[in-house]
Amino acid sequence: MTNDGKVKVPVWYWIVSVVALLWNLMGAMAYLSQAYMSDEVKAALPAERMELMENMPAWATAAFAFAVWGGVLGCLGLLLRKKWAKPVLVVSLIGILIQMGYSFFMTNAVEVYGTVEGVVMPIIVIVIGIGLVLFSKSALNKGWLS
Repeated sequence: MTNDGKVKVPVWYWIVSVVALLWNLMGAMAYLSQAYMSDEVKAALPAERMELMENMPAWATAAFAFAVWGGVLGCLGLLLRKKWAKPVLVVSLIGILIQMGYSFFMTNAVEVYGTVEGVVMPIIVIVIGIGLVLFSKSALNKGWLS
């Protein structure tokens, strides 16, 4: 314990939390770049990719927003050692699962993006989302979050 009554966390906790925040900030940048894409960039995209983006329903876009902003906020909660980080990361994971479920089962994204962008990257995102929920649960159980 430290003098302020909080349990001292190991250095690796801070490293994981910072790396997770950076990961989620990259996701937020991807969301913003898609949401505010200029007409010039849209014109340069292959027609199939543009069609996927234009046909994305509002609920899938909302899931994307919950996924990335929940991830950013949840990781900030981890860095601030707040117990609300866990439910926020759960919301982020739900957003990820909805977004990726839409992509995998309701579109031809795998065909359009290929194996790496259409399968491997979404699986990595899901695994990291699950990992962050488990990480926050473990931190909460160990008394690292209050």
